[in-house]
Amino acid sequence: MVKAVVDTEQGVMAIGGGLHADEESYLLERGSLQENLWGINLHPRRDLPEMVEFDSVINIRPRQDNLSRYVEEPSIRDRVVEIVVRLVQ
Repeated sequence: MVKAVVDTEQGVMAIGGGLHADEESYLLERGSLQENLWGINLHPRRDLPEMVEFDSVINIRPRQDNLSRYVEEPSIRDRVVEIVVRLVQ
C-alpha cells in the first residue's frame, strides 16, 4: 500500500510520503488549495479502480461536509479515480 494525495483541481498527485499530511504539505507548498486535496491509499496489486482506497485523516473536513476519513461526495471520488487512472499506468 502506498499513501497518496490528489489535487482534484490541478489533476496532480503526490505519492510515497510517510503520512498523507506530508504529501498534503508538499502540494500546498506548490500552490494547491487544501480544499482540493484528498488523501487516498493505492494498492498496486489491485486493478483500477479498486486500487484506490479512500481513507485518510486529512479527508475529515466538517466545513466541506466531509465528516469521515472517507471521501463522501461521489463526484469527488470519481474525479480522484479519473486522475489516478490517467497518472498510473
